[in-house]
Amino acid sequence: MNNILQVGAVTSTHGLAGEVKVFPTTDDPKRFKKLKQVLLDTGKDMLPLEVEHVKFFKNMVILKFKGYDRIEDIMGFKGKNLYVTRENAVRLKKDEYFIADLIGMKVYTEDEAYLGELTEVITTGANDVYTVHMENGKDVTIEAPLNSEENLYIKEMKLNGKSYTHNYFSHEDLMNGAKIQIEMSNLPNKNRGIAAEDAPYSFSVDEK
Repeated sequence: MNNILQVGAVTSTHGLAGEVKVFPTTDDPKRFKKLKQVLLDTGKDMLPLEVEHVKFFKNMVILKFKGYDRIEDIMGFKGKNLYVTRENAVRLKKDEYFIADLIGMKVYTEDEAYLGELTEVITTGANDVYTVHMENGKDVTIEAPLNSEENLYIKEMKLNGKSYTHNYFSHEDLMNGAKIQIEMSNLPNKNRGIAAEDAPYSFSVDEK
């Protein structure tokens, strides 16, 4: 278990007074308001930084660190990741997990067939992209834009760039490597996945 958790990445400087723009990798960017200290990964070590003040601009967080008052002081921060210790992490609700704790978990199908290991979760802002690396060297990536507590229904799905209406994936599809893109919605798409061939092979159909 990692003792530090990523909360953002410095994308650029902001103004001339030592502020930086940070892309948040946390589900709740407002949590930066309560942060007093972060750790900057310099590539060689973890540099502790005291947060002096926080501002928000669109989807970005503007941070100012105590003792860093000029643009020259923070030029080297660009492209570096910011972390917090687990003690300073937000409290999780039931059935919530930190991404760092998911990496390395084994992935199985509903039939308990082993697929591979979760190796990466990319946070893009619109959604998280999950990558499962399989034993044969292939990867399965899963993207679900707009996925949320409200958007529980699949509006559209694509497999390797092509529309996919089935309500299942074959083992062969996944083992060949796959890019799965799922568009979520708050309303069910009653016209998707309704053909007989869209049902899993194990589905029993009442022919009365």
